[in-house]
Amino acid sequence: QVLFFGFGWLFFMRKLFKDYEVRQYVVQVIFSVTFAFSCTMFELIIFEILGVLNSSSRYFHWKLNLCVILLILVFMVPFYIGYFVVSNIRLLHRQKLLFACVLWLTFMYFFWKLGDPFPILSPKHGILSIEQLISRVGVIGVTLMALLSGFGAVNCPYTYMSYFLRNVTDADILALERRLLQTMDMIVSKKKRIAVAHRTMFQRGEVHNKPTGFWGMIKSVTTSVSGSENLSLIQQEVDALEELSRQLFLETADLHATKERIEYSKTFQGKYFNVLGYFFSIYCVWKIFMATINIVFDRVGKTDPVTRGIEITVNYLGIQFDVKFWSQHISFILVGIIIVTSIRGLLITLTKFFYAISSSKSSNVIVLLLAQIMGMYFVSSVLLIRMSMPPEYRIIITEVLGELQFNFYHRWFDVIFLVSALSSILFLYLAHKQAPEKHMAL
Repeated sequence: QVLFFGFGWLFFMRKLFKDYEVRQYVVQVIFSVTFAFSCTMFELIIFEILGVLNSSSRYFHWKLNLCVILLILVFMVPFYIGYFVVSNIRLLHRQKLLFACVLWLTFMYFFWKLGDPFPILSPKHGILSIEQLISRVGVIGVTLMALLSGFGAVNCPYTYMSYFLRNVTDADILALERRLLQTMDMIVSKKKRIAVAHRTMFQRGEVHNKPTGFWGMIKSVTTSVSGSENLSLIQQEVDALEELSRQLFLETADLHATKERIEYSKTFQGKYFNVLGYFFSIYCVWKIFMATINIVFDRVGKTDPVTRGIEITVNYLGIQFDVKFWSQHISFILVGIIIVTSIRGLLITLTKFFYAISSSKSSNVIVLLLAQIMGMYFVSSVLLIRMSMPPEYRIIITEVLGELQFNFYHRWFDVIFLVSALSSILFLYLAHKQAPEKHMAL
């Protein structure tokens, strides 16, 4: 946990906050602690498979870890988010503690009402039990995971496969750059005309000797100043040309990026990623198909995918094979890959998201939001990874998580994943179709 905390602290300092002078240590501590306990849950999953530590010790650490992470996600992070939001509002600055409590109570109300529409747990549990809290955190986290997984399953092959690259030549780029330069020259010449007209008006005294009062306003409306209509018309043309220049600049940057991707696709590594894109396309189609089957027939697998796949292969080939022994080792490798890729992918996504919307005033709030998303994401990952483990390794995890409706989370994941994947396919199709038309229009 100390190592995980240190890694979270370094990631915070070197990646997220490296461009900002103002740092709140409470934000750094909360982010690092959330990251440390999130990674510890994955570490405990590996310990379950390898049998590291005594079972009672693992059970104790599971309980401690879940209690701390739920305390952070439900009580601490939402309160500090409200506190820093109120701190940025001058009118509420004096009573920021009171308003922060009001925002936290509002969050708790909606957080609690979130569990009403979903059959997520048995009604016999207490209000502040682990089951009550983790069930609601799981709904939010599983929804987030499914949205990211659905988009990633579609965007990954779209990004890696050279099939989706449009043909871009140096002549196309040169023509668009020439058009951009011509537009910039037109903007400069029209702004010069406006500046010259303003200087002429200033020399004539038309700027300082403007009529004042009520009758002056009537006079300024009824009488036209020499050249004022031309100036307003020219300014409208400048605004239109500046908007066109922005579009041309973005299109030029897009063409350069596409040209670089075409050159990269011809390299050995590019061909490797192209093949990987075909593999992910097949996986995406299979995942969408299986999600549809699970939703239509209302089913959830009882056996982990590794054991089931090995059993089918062994029965088909008719060979002697120790399914239980090898399923344990392959499950360990598979779960390890899932854990590493989940942590890496989420950190990359959080970094891009932070750079896109952060500022010196909002950075503390955004980091806390990222910590909230990260914690919920990892808690829900435990709920879903549980199904990828052989039944004998799920015992302690099931005991710690309590009487949750695990089948509901898998069905909910399939529904959101299917909606996200189909929406991403439609969005990328429209974007890919409109790109050549936009280029021709420009």
